[in-house]
Amino acid sequence: MSKNVFDTRTDALFSQLRDQKVWKELQTIEGPMDAKIRLRQADGKEKEVLCFCSNNYLGLANHPEVVEAGIRGLRDYGAGTASVRFICGTFSPHHELEAEIARMMGTESSYTFVSAWTAAEALFPTCTEPGDCIISDELNHACIIDAIRLTTVIKKGVQKAVYANNRLEGEKSLRAALEAAKKNPEVTGQIWVVTDGVFSMEGSIADLPAMRKLCDEFGALLVVDDSHGHGVMGKLGRGTHEHWGMVGELQMAKGQIANGKGGEEGKWPNGQMAKGPNEEKAQSSKQQSSNGSGNGRVDIFTGTLGKALGGGAGGFVAASERVTKLLIQRGRPTLFSNALPVTVACSAKKAIEIMLREPQRVQKLKDNTAYARKKIKEAGFDVLESPTAICPIIVGETAKAIAMSKRLLELGVFVIGFGYPVVPEGHARLRCQISAAHSTGDIDALVGALRKL
Repeated sequence: MSKNVFDTRTDALFSQLRDQKVWKELQTIEGPMDAKIRLRQADGKEKEVLCFCSNNYLGLANHPEVVEAGIRGLRDYGAGTASVRFICGTFSPHHELEAEIARMMGTESSYTFVSAWTAAEALFPTCTEPGDCIISDELNHACIIDAIRLTTVIKKGVQKAVYANNRLEGEKSLRAALEAAKKNPEVTGQIWVVTDGVFSMEGSIADLPAMRKLCDEFGALLVVDDSHGHGVMGKLGRGTHEHWGMVGELQMAKGQIANGKGGEEGKWPNGQMAKGPNEEKAQSSKQQSSNGSGNGRVDIFTGTLGKALGGGAGGFVAASERVTKLLIQRGRPTLFSNALPVTVACSAKKAIEIMLREPQRVQKLKDNTAYARKKIKEAGFDVLESPTAICPIIVGETAKAIAMSKRLLELGVFVIGFGYPVVPEGHARLRCQISAAHSTGDIDALVGALRKL
């Protein structure tokens, strides 16, 4: 049978990828995600390796309480929701999870989706209108980039602009983009500024206080995707905004004992008093910004439940009730796609509870990351500086990064090599991701394998 156009061009692409030695192979894991995992090899045998490429930053993906919460959700509510949210797909654990997310993020409200990608695709096409302008960091995650592209097609007349990564002043900066938007006669509505909190390939963080000042100066809304910040940044792991001190006190969940161990009710482990219902309401009002956000510093968050927060699946938007209500009424990804499985909602809620009650997990991650970065540098590698759990080792060419990744796996260490088009040509890297589940011995083994390359 003769090939059609699709078959011909796809086969040509496959040949090109193989010739360039950038063809991706799927690695199959047997058993749970952890610091050590079992990979199924081509011969069918299993091999135990150290995992340094997972988003399981707090080691909660296989935490017994998280697993048990998911099992209870599966037992009590079944395997699927069998509906979209507005018909009959909203279950009580959805509300409970969304309340916990809003509490964690310091917002009035939150709303969940089946992925962070879907959350971004819902937010911008739903909340923007022709005459608006979305200004995006050039290194934002692909979900933001594609969501903006989609928005300009669905809502013709929405403008878009890009500024250089983390450049807030000068040429190709956020200020320059804001000034251009103000002068553009086609921009007659809301200006939106969107950034990653933690940039996934660099491990760098956005300067949120400076961005907040610029947004206030130009009347823009600040949107932060903090998918790699949850569980990583800030004392309690609440995110990049907590790292910058841009979040109010954490409010205790109704009926919760603060330390999770039957300790003194009404206090968090650091001794802070929890607010009563009236105090909490007053605090929430105090934090509100002019657009109704319960945070008052970052207007809207998007985030994921699939990384530090248990690693199951799911994403969310955390913002004012005005934003989440609009998503419920008009957001096509929630109107026409099934709700987050209840078992995932239960697991994610438990993961957030554990993170907030055990700040030592976040501190262990920070200690592990500092140790790993120090040892990798001592081994002679060019690792980018960052306060996050992402340690990118710059190696240059894409084929080299992939070859090094393959050799590391042979040595019992699972690290992924990233190259073009994920990162610019010539800036390929090994992205080492550190977890609170790693021991110093695990990190020493990683560095030992790197020394053998």
